[in-house]
Amino acid sequence: MLAEILDAGTALTLAPMILRVADRYWGDHALGLLDGVLRQAPRERLVPLLVCGDRAVRRFAYRMAVEEGSLSPVELARAAAEDEDAVIQGRCAEAALADGARAEVVEILLGGRNPQARSAGVTALRRLGRAERAVEFLADRSALVRACARYVVRQHGVDPLPWYRARCAEPDVRPGAAIGLAECGERADAPLLWALLEHPAPGVRARAVAGLRTLDAADVRRLRPLLDDPAPGVVGEATLALLPSARALPEEWLLSRLDAGRPRWERVSAWRLLDAHGDVVRLRAAVPLLGDADVRLRTWADHAVRRFVRREPRAWWGPEVVALVERAGAVGR
Repeated sequence: MLAEILDAGTALTLAPMILRVADRYWGDHALGLLDGVLRQAPRERLVPLLVCGDRAVRRFAYRMAVEEGSLSPVELARAAAEDEDAVIQGRCAEAALADGARAEVVEILLGGRNPQARSAGVTALRRLGRAERAVEFLADRSALVRACARYVVRQHGVDPLPWYRARCAEPDVRPGAAIGLAECGERADAPLLWALLEHPAPGVRARAVAGLRTLDAADVRRLRPLLDDPAPGVVGEATLALLPSARALPEEWLLSRLDAGRPRWERVSAWRLLDAHGDVVRLRAAVPLLGDADVRLRTWADHAVRRFVRREPRAWWGPEVVALVERAGAVGR
């Protein structure tokens, strides 16, 4: 029946179903029918599949377009720069550069919203003879793009570390420069990042904290005040940096930060740090949250209580633990 009704016109509506059937036993037959119809269809029939809302359909259509050579390098570059799917981004970027790096193609990739496209464009700068332009991407927001930029400038004979040090000493430093310094620097560069913790831009402060963690230069006393930073991103990075030393933070102080009147990101931070303290402290933090209005905190607390009850033999429970479990209504779960 499928063979009778499938043609270039019906392929658009039937492709999502066929690709799902293809994952089952004997599904290759349906996939073969779709493949055969589309390869014989005019190029314009493939276009609706390239913009289909179904990701599997777009992947199939772009794979076929690359194999058939039905899209130009510029069209492939635009797909790599604009499509939301990482598989399509990578496949199209590679295909766009397969026959050489053309200036127009590289520019489209460099302007892509996603790291896959930009990283491909940055790497192609070397083949294009424009390696010096990779310096512009040393402070990119993506770690992948920054790594590619460092590779290209090093191949061009430029050491990126002095560049990062100079950028981090400037008032208008970009967030990517702060974390980029940590990615290729050393612990001796930590003072530059500590200075950025006072920067007015939240993104710079957050990336500076991430950089200190990367350099293994985190200091509990100096990072603790950042748990009260007004920017959620900074609090999140400070929490990650403090997790290995969570037990150095006062338990009562952290418990007080679970108060419902505090910003959500501060409460989440407090929970994560209390969770790192160990089983009993985690239980003390969890029980008051079982009726909390925040669904995620309530769920984490419930899982923590259930996990404790399942894992810890009751014979080991002290009076405080018994009282907490009974308060949670968790006995016998």
